[in-house]
Amino acid sequence: MTAVSGRTDAVLVQGLRKVFGSRVAVEKLDLTIHTGEVLGLLGPNGSGKTTTIRMLCGLMTPTAGSATVVGHDVIAHPEQVRRRIGYMSQRFGLYDDLTVAENMRFYASVYGLRGEVRRRRIAEQLNELGLVERAGQLAGTMSGGWKQRLALACATAHHPAMLFLDEPTAGVDPASRRLLWQWIYGLARQGTTILVTTHYMDEAERCERLAFLSRGHLIAVGTVGEVLTQFAQPTIEDVFIELQRRDEGAVV
Repeated sequence: MTAVSGRTDAVLVQGLRKVFGSRVAVEKLDLTIHTGEVLGLLGPNGSGKTTTIRMLCGLMTPTAGSATVVGHDVIAHPEQVRRRIGYMSQRFGLYDDLTVAENMRFYASVYGLRGEVRRRRIAEQLNELGLVERAGQLAGTMSGGWKQRLALACATAHHPAMLFLDEPTAGVDPASRRLLWQWIYGLARQGTTILVTTHYMDEAERCERLAFLSRGHLIAVGTVGEVLTQFAQPTIEDVFIELQRRDEGAVV
């Protein structure tokens, strides 16, 4: 990883492109994410956010360009990338017929934790995320907020160097959203790099920097103030509305 202004870079993307048949989903994407940074990736539905995340997670091979995530090339070494990252979304793959503890044990094992190390990590996360009293509850019987706590535990069982959060608070009550963001920033303070997508503009404003996609193109990167200046808009919500108008009718 490369040092930039006293910080290392967890993600280096150059000319990233993804084409599906005749449709260009992501075009000439250049992006740097610093270690320990919380970066918001924003854009209307169909702007290329999920495709970008899948490429950076090593789950989808780019058509062109290059990307290095936490020191590993996503094209040459996708498996090494996947071992060092965590992924969480609104539809995270929890098993409804397993208990909270069983889900955590399963995902910890998938990430290579065994024996006493796994037991200690699960106990630590149950305590940190307030899940101790729900350890024996079936995941399928939990509310959205509690499921997301469990999803976060599963995604971070192995202390990932980077965490991808794809709309993690969609459909979650306000109190649970606040708690999730407290944990997100707690992870960032410990050095975890976080990329998050969200349609909640109040959440977007909590990010250290924002990156806006429009029809597969990265059209703005910067702090909230820098983005507002670039678009000459009073709020991030107004920026988002403007992009939705631009992207109206696009299919991605």
